[in-house]
Amino acid sequence: MEQFKGQSRLPKFAVPKKYDLKLKPDLIDCKFNGTVEINIDIKSETKFLVLNAADLVFHNDSVFYKTPTSDKVFKPSVVELVEADEIVVFGFDESLPLGEGVLGVTFDGTLNDRMKGFYRSSYEINGEKKNMAVTQFEPADARRCFPCWDEPAAKATFKITLVVPSDLVALSNMPVVDEKLDGDLKTVSFQESPIMSTYLVAAVVGLFDYVEDHTPDGIKVRVYTQVGKVNQGKFALDVAVKTLDLYKEYFETPYTLPKLDMIAIPDFAAGAMENYGLVTYRETALLYDEEHSAAANKQRVAIVVAHELAHQWFGNLVTMEWWTHLWLNEGFATWVSYLAADSLFPEWKIWTQFLDQTTDGLRLDGLAESHPIEVDINHASEIDEIFDAISYRKGASVIRMLQSYLGAEPFQRSLASYIKKFACSNARTEDLWASLEEGSGEPVNMLMNSWTKQMGYPVISVQLKDDKLEFDQSQFLQSGASGNGQWIVPITLCCGSYEAHKNFLLRSKSESLDVVELLGSSDVKGNHKQWIKLNIDQAGFYRVKYDDDLQARLRYAIEASSLSATDRFGILDDSYALSMACKQSLSSLFTLMSAYRKELDYTVLSHLITVSFKVASITADAVPELSTYLKQFFITLFQSSAERLGWEPRQGESHLDAMLRGEILTALALFGHDLTLNEAVRRFRAFVDDRNTPLLPPDSRKAAYVAVMQTVTASNRWGYDALLKIYRESDLSQEKTRILGSLASCPDPSIVLEVLNFVLSPEVRSQDTVFGLAVSREGRETAWCWLKEKWDHILTTYGPGFLVTRFVGAVVSPFSSTDKVAEVEEFFATRTKPFIARTLKQSLERVHINTKWVQSIRDEKAFAEVIKELAHRNY
Repeated sequence: MEQFKGQSRLPKFAVPKKYDLKLKPDLIDCKFNGTVEINIDIKSETKFLVLNAADLVFHNDSVFYKTPTSDKVFKPSVVELVEADEIVVFGFDESLPLGEGVLGVTFDGTLNDRMKGFYRSSYEINGEKKNMAVTQFEPADARRCFPCWDEPAAKATFKITLVVPSDLVALSNMPVVDEKLDGDLKTVSFQESPIMSTYLVAAVVGLFDYVEDHTPDGIKVRVYTQVGKVNQGKFALDVAVKTLDLYKEYFETPYTLPKLDMIAIPDFAAGAMENYGLVTYRETALLYDEEHSAAANKQRVAIVVAHELAHQWFGNLVTMEWWTHLWLNEGFATWVSYLAADSLFPEWKIWTQFLDQTTDGLRLDGLAESHPIEVDINHASEIDEIFDAISYRKGASVIRMLQSYLGAEPFQRSLASYIKKFACSNARTEDLWASLEEGSGEPVNMLMNSWTKQMGYPVISVQLKDDKLEFDQSQFLQSGASGNGQWIVPITLCCGSYEAHKNFLLRSKSESLDVVELLGSSDVKGNHKQWIKLNIDQAGFYRVKYDDDLQARLRYAIEASSLSATDRFGILDDSYALSMACKQSLSSLFTLMSAYRKELDYTVLSHLITVSFKVASITADAVPELSTYLKQFFITLFQSSAERLGWEPRQGESHLDAMLRGEILTALALFGHDLTLNEAVRRFRAFVDDRNTPLLPPDSRKAAYVAVMQTVTASNRWGYDALLKIYRESDLSQEKTRILGSLASCPDPSIVLEVLNFVLSPEVRSQDTVFGLAVSREGRETAWCWLKEKWDHILTTYGPGFLVTRFVGAVVSPFSSTDKVAEVEEFFATRTKPFIARTLKQSLERVHINTKWVQSIRDEKAFAEVIKELAHRNY
């Protein structure tokens, strides 16, 4: 057996062709038993069959292997489960015949409570708590349900049978072909699936309602919900039907299954999972309540549904060869979901909002502890940590950059060709580049290798010298250190207007271009209204650092409303990142932020709020004596927007204004704006008395909850207790997460501790705990002490997996002192696990970055005068 231990991949001497899987879940005792017969093809001589398996118990005497050409049955002399590698080895006394045969195995397992493998989720019917059985197999947890070749490339067909209580609904990837009643049980047989990977197999058993519709070409689409919530599934159903038709046209390939089911699961670790033909979701990602959901909830449902349905082509039909290429699935599904949402809801200006995705990717990839888009995976335990902003958001952003460079039409045509070529098989990143290169005639492979095979990205420094524009690229690191990466960068720039624009590839470290030749203008040097903007519409995955003169021109352009929303967003985010990296002064960032005082665009204002929160926190650490001036500056920045929007929706207002209202009011509450706080408490009292009051519509509720928590102290607990009562009485997941996301914002550390203990209680589903970790600055130390005290419990409850990493990131990252780094390192020295190692390193790096930034602010002589002047300026 030793030869099979410690390997990252299964041996290739046998491959699966078809699984005939029968499962019988026991929803009372939370166990299951199963049998599987696997048609396999033995490719080379072997006495062993090695499969993935974990948390299963085998009936050794039931294991057999037989071939269709002989009556002989081979029985294994050895059945060994290697827990560390999650494999089972069946050893036979003689070599197995080459060619096709059938492996039969009987096994037992547990319906676990860890939201992975075959697990249980709880729900209530008429006040009675019940269990449902659910599968979640990505990335590598099908092995917890049945023994299998649990690797993306080991595609096979699946014939699934479920034996379940006769009053329950049983769902799987394919439609039901037969249902037989036997007393209190029924045996439900499903149609055999097309070829697919194990991580896409799905089964759900429980009590559900559904709504149904059909696509124009007859695909049956259903949304399943808990009983009583079926109306909340109608919006997602409408989005799904339209999106399937849209993707059929875009990929030039029809959806390949006869039906598509989407189902809301009460306990679900991720946002959603793209199982072929049976997509599972958190309730908050699928259900939309017309009366009590906010506009942001509606948008999230649309984008998540579009993301999961994109996977039916990009992931399910064409599958990555190995987890190194995870980004092919996730980056593309993320990008395409915005394409779909823009087509369905053009008024949402979704491509401007896409910049939030890009910013998240840039923020993580600016760390020395980042990783390339294509990252080597040596063991299944490493996979969870790459389901991150690099695979999803950087992946989506470099695809947007490439589409912008190649052009929308050649890009779409090449993509459709790729889907057709690799349908029902597996592909690598290089295969996609080859299709795009062939369809566009551009050197895609050469261009993109610098973006997927090395981590990080460049900052392009640009300065105007005489009649030359000088460009210089260097790797951007948030720490301010110098990296040695180099990229082929698609540069776009415009001068004075969007008509005067140029594109070129920056292939070297630096380049100098003639301004007159480049932009057709000789009046750049002396004309301060002649702004120059690189990275038009932020289509490129890089930052730009302008010299002081060019930066001042852009500031004037922002004040004069000469720039697009995407470009205003990009200038702000680059300046913020450069300030954090101590490459620009904080004074220059604040001066730039003051230019946004007339800003109206949702995405730009939303990002301005995000930047304000971080800057307020870091300056409070650096120069607490200036906190009054800082708060006044931010209140003045957002006050006019709040006055324009008010607390209640206006007749005919836009979706974007509805989303902005809550964010602006929340910001003013957190910055201590008295009028907002008083009004929030008044409206909240009305809401406590009457949950249907028009005084507190869904889009404003989070703001009111946060505002109320700012007034809560150990001796004045009314607001906290009232919010807990609303939490306990609500059956809407979105309302519960709204409240959880507000509670820990309380500035009183004793209340923060209560909140943190509450989120670990049985009243909060494990999936939702992370929403309660966004503690106030005053509660940071309390949260750290709590994490240390509860660590063993947290590890046991949430690990291994990505949920446990959220605890580390949320609690450790906000600190800003070297003492805290040492303290965290000492605590985790004997407690590090492989599945938190990367997150811990990234969190500590963020603390180092904050520490350096704090020192730089203290050393900045002019900062106090600048912030006082800006705070007093009458906008």
